[in-house]
Amino acid sequence: MANTIKASDVTTVIFACEAGMGSSLMSVNSLKKKLKKANVQGVTVLHKPAREIPENAQLVIVHQGLAKVARTKAPNAVVLAFKHFLNDPVFEIVVNAFSNGEDLVSNVE
Repeated sequence: MANTIKASDVTTVIFACEAGMGSSLMSVNSLKKKLKKANVQGVTVLHKPAREIPENAQLVIVHQGLAKVARTKAPNAVVLAFKHFLNDPVFEIVVNAFSNGEDLVSNVE
């Protein structure tokens, strides 16, 4: 069964990457802008290498190539894997969930 969390219960989003440079930083900044534009408050977006995801993470967004690492590091987190660093549908799902008070459901088993 996929992990689920109410968006309203999330205080920190971990955006995990391999090395912490380039495309992933652009994605982090893009997500922050989208959340701000949607007037989402009280949520911090942190950028971390996948190997440093804390075990108690609530929501982890990660490229599909690192999804298994994220699941191993934070087995109870909602893990959302994306394919494209910019404009992937996962980012809109996250913003909409925060805006509308919806649940977020892992797309990684």
